[in-house]
Amino acid sequence: MSKRRDPNPEFDFFIPLMNDLPLKDQREVMERPFFSLQKRKRLKPIEYRSPNGEAWVKVEAMPAYGMATIWDADILVWAASVLNRMKEQGINDLPRTLTTTTYDLLRGIRRGTGGRAYQELQAALSRLETTSIRTSLRAPKRRNEAQFGWLDGWTLEVDPDTDQPRGMTITLSNWVYEGIVSERSLLTMHQDYFLLSGGLERALYRIARKHAGQQRGGWICRVEVLHEKTGSDAQPKEFNRMLRKIIEADQLPDYTMSLSQTVEGTPAVMFQLRGVEAATELHRKLEKERERLEADRRRAEEVDGLMDRLSRGRPR
Repeated sequence: MSKRRDPNPEFDFFIPLMNDLPLKDQREVMERPFFSLQKRKRLKPIEYRSPNGEAWVKVEAMPAYGMATIWDADILVWAASVLNRMKEQGINDLPRTLTTTTYDLLRGIRRGTGGRAYQELQAALSRLETTSIRTSLRAPKRRNEAQFGWLDGWTLEVDPDTDQPRGMTITLSNWVYEGIVSERSLLTMHQDYFLLSGGLERALYRIARKHAGQQRGGWICRVEVLHEKTGSDAQPKEFNRMLRKIIEADQLPDYTMSLSQTVEGTPAVMFQLRGVEAATELHRKLEKERERLEADRRRAEEVDGLMDRLSRGRPR
């Protein structure tokens, strides 16, 4: 952790160094469907119940914003990583409100920093604040459920001279905060997780990281269970098609996937740890794809900016 000196004394930014900050996320959130896997607005609720019926989750969206997505959850991963580093440094009074800059947050979660990225960040914060979650996980003993949103609030500071974003604060909800600061509640994620472009890929990695872990023998999960755990709203036939496509692409950090069967002959997927050479080659592929997508984003923003100027009769 380090602080950056700013010429304006009213700002005192807390800037985490994400390039050497291990990514962390909550175990109980990683293995269950808490987020939309699509970038288009999702209003259909997610309803999940574990096979034994003890754990259940219901996620509902506010129509004006839509449900928080698995890409929006990168902000929560960032927050968990920052708080975990502070805890390791011996800081006892961990804040529920984190202060940073929009630029550093976007760079920390491997996003571009153009105008569109800032707009998308604001939309993500709104979805995280307004999405409503009800669950039996960590509910007080006197009740059988807890209800919360991911964030209790957020603010963005804007430069009065340039109208550009500057500082920002994010206030985690108490449920999220308590889950992050609890002992042994976090798992380390691969740094390349942020490079995964597909929502289902991200969900599958999170599930594999929670269940497969470092098991050398691998981990098998029934396709039907994977469908439920991801929260995908795709029909079974379409889900199977997407699953086969992801297996063929073979881009999950840490793990390879292959089609398998349970001892009863039920369709399943085997997750196995990658070797060092395979992991290094995959990192190169993901970085190259990220650079391509970022170049496409920049070109799109340039075209949008040009069209906007032309529409106002002020071509450069």
